[in-house]
Amino acid sequence: MIKVAPSILSADFACLAQEAKRMELSGADWLHIDVMDGCFVPNITMGPLVVEALSGRVDLFLDVHLMIEHPEKFLRAFSQAGAQLLTVHAEACNHLHRVVQMIKKNGCKAGVALNPATPLDCLEYILTDLDLVLIMSVNPGFAGQDFIPGVVRKISALAEERRRRNLFFEIQVDGGINEDTAALAVGAGADILVAGSALFNATKPQKVIKAFKMLPKKQRNV
Repeated sequence: MIKVAPSILSADFACLAQEAKRMELSGADWLHIDVMDGCFVPNITMGPLVVEALSGRVDLFLDVHLMIEHPEKFLRAFSQAGAQLLTVHAEACNHLHRVVQMIKKNGCKAGVALNPATPLDCLEYILTDLDLVLIMSVNPGFAGQDFIPGVVRKISALAEERRRRNLFFEIQVDGGINEDTAALAVGAGADILVAGSALFNATKPQKVIKAFKMLPKKQRNV
């Protein structure tokens, strides 16, 4: 079944814990926490203190997406704050393999994100070390953007490479996810959907989450 990870970037920050709990009670699996530094992306959001405040307040897997330069400087802080998976951007790491190993040494699962224009080739020699690959379906930095259709081919190519090499990392898609684009992403091979406004702005987010989870999943590694 598809996993759903609400992005708190679209939550009401005046009552963040309650918003996260609302997603948990609506059937979400993960909580996606977007960290932005105003350098790698043109926005500033939150740091380890927010992760620490949410840790233990909700029974959700804490998925921390580091849209920051020099992420290796902050891995320990986010791990100690309660992050369970840390995803860094390939574009932000001079020594990607080293950063991935540092994430694991800090006790977290390791993910790598790719911006829409970044080719899959940069992951060729590191896929065996990854727990997750995040395909950005918008240019990172802001919530509420429209899904870029061209990334569907990229998701499909990554899923095929996973099948061909008999690997088991998960494919996550983030950006412009709604009931229509979710079907495109899952049909191409996505396992985890990150959604913001489609969930936090919904009157009944449990219905949206259920619809996402029931999308027919592309068969893996057969």
